[in-house]
Amino acid sequence: MPTQKPRRPKTAARGGYSAPALEKGVDILELLAETESGLTISDIAERLRRRMSELFRIIIVLERRGWLRKDAESSRYFMTYHVLRLAHRGTPAHTLTRAASPVMHELSTTINQSCHLVVRSDIQGLVILRQENQKRHANLSVRLGAVVPLIGSCSGHVLLAHMDDEELQSVLRAMPRSWDVSRARLNKALQRIRKHGYEVQRSPVTAGVTDISYPVSGFDGRAVAALTVPYLHALDGSLPTTVEETRGLVEHAARRISQALGG
Repeated sequence: MPTQKPRRPKTAARGGYSAPALEKGVDILELLAETESGLTISDIAERLRRRMSELFRIIIVLERRGWLRKDAESSRYFMTYHVLRLAHRGTPAHTLTRAASPVMHELSTTINQSCHLVVRSDIQGLVILRQENQKRHANLSVRLGAVVPLIGSCSGHVLLAHMDDEELQSVLRAMPRSWDVSRARLNKALQRIRKHGYEVQRSPVTAGVTDISYPVSGFDGRAVAALTVPYLHALDGSLPTTVEETRGLVEHAARRISQALGG
């Protein structure tokens, strides 16, 4: 695994204003958000190019307030779901998940598959709600809080396709140009989704899975999320619904959530 380059401390905020302790705290949270295996205090200090004495108290306070969790054996610190909980309470995601939760539970029970809800977060997608299948011993589910690429994923294509042109161009310009598909191929896919209103495609990462995704609309008619089912095929014919039947049920579920939001 390549060694991650140390981060440089952030410069002072615009206008000459600065809050050094707060900036250090944000640097710590952003660093740990990108590090699944966690980091010790010395690791954090090295990555941020700061002295341990600068960061020790800040890390202890973040742990005490529930933003960080320390592993007792390795002394590594990890992000907690506290950030996600606050984001849900302080953004429209809270209303969205309340409206979607019962519908997604019913959908998952009917089709014997898991499902999840994705919203756009800057230039990426973010899983803000998931419903695991409770009947089958094996199912494919996506981690809550997982980051989903907008280009290449079923959910991401649905979100991109339902943006207005100005917003779409702004998002694409902000993305790194290391795309797995050409711009022409992406445009063709988005046009197809706009025409049909949904996307069905083989999973680009998991064999035996067909992704099905529909937009969820808010009161203004704009797509606020993508409801997605990673349809896991079974060889024994035990599934209650086909891909096409599941597609119709996902469409109905997305419409119900949209109606609950005033869409």
